[in-house]
Amino acid sequence: MSLSALDLTAVGVATFIAGGINSLAGGGTLVSFPVLVAVGVPALPANITNTVSLCPGYFSGVVAQRDDLAPQMTRTRRLAVAGLLGGVIGSVLLEMTPNQDFHAAVPWLILLSCILLLTQNKIREWVKTRSEKAAGSMSVSSRHFDPSIGAVVTVFLASIYGGFFGAGLGIMLLGLLGLFTDDSLRRVNALKQALSLVINVCAAVIFSVTGNVRWQIVPIMAVAALLGGYAGGRLTTVVNPTALRWTVVVFGVVVAIKFWVA
Repeated sequence: MSLSALDLTAVGVATFIAGGINSLAGGGTLVSFPVLVAVGVPALPANITNTVSLCPGYFSGVVAQRDDLAPQMTRTRRLAVAGLLGGVIGSVLLEMTPNQDFHAAVPWLILLSCILLLTQNKIREWVKTRSEKAAGSMSVSSRHFDPSIGAVVTVFLASIYGGFFGAGLGIMLLGLLGLFTDDSLRRVNALKQALSLVINVCAAVIFSVTGNVRWQIVPIMAVAALLGGYAGGRLTTVVNPTALRWTVVVFGVVVAIKFWVA
């Protein structure tokens, strides 16, 4: 398909905003994905193109948090295997799903993402409280244990969702890792970012050979995501994340309703 200069501009602006939202509150996919659909990209290729295009943003996030990630590389590598397998399975399932079936599932997936976004603060507070309690009762060295079977299994299941759709994946991983990992919130967040990168890159590799990626849009979206993520990071002390989160949720609900009535 061929997109006009206006369509490409709209996609670029939406992705820039999505990158900023991901830095500030999470849930940026709920902005960039619907705009791709609005300019005429079918739901399934839009989701796939969105996943491929946002990978650079995840990479820059990992680089920014590398100091918190370095002490837990053993744990990261083992959980990354589960993330890799789950991401591959989720992306393959997506490729096997007819576009009309995925289109029917989109509003439910968006609503799930909205619920995750609304509960993000509660999840973060719970992880933070649990981490602080663990820090008071355990030595730093003993907190860096190998991931349990529960962590591996739940990360694997979350990764399937991430490979299939992805919106809200980071919030989901943060809650699961907080449940099974006794560590500081900063380090849990760094681990979450690394796993999100692995899952999305695995999905992107699968998608890149299937013919469903709209490659003419990817460079614009990738650059916009990087710039938006940087801008969002600079605005963390200015923008109210709660207000932004509610704005994204309202937008997501409107998009879900539009999918139902379309």
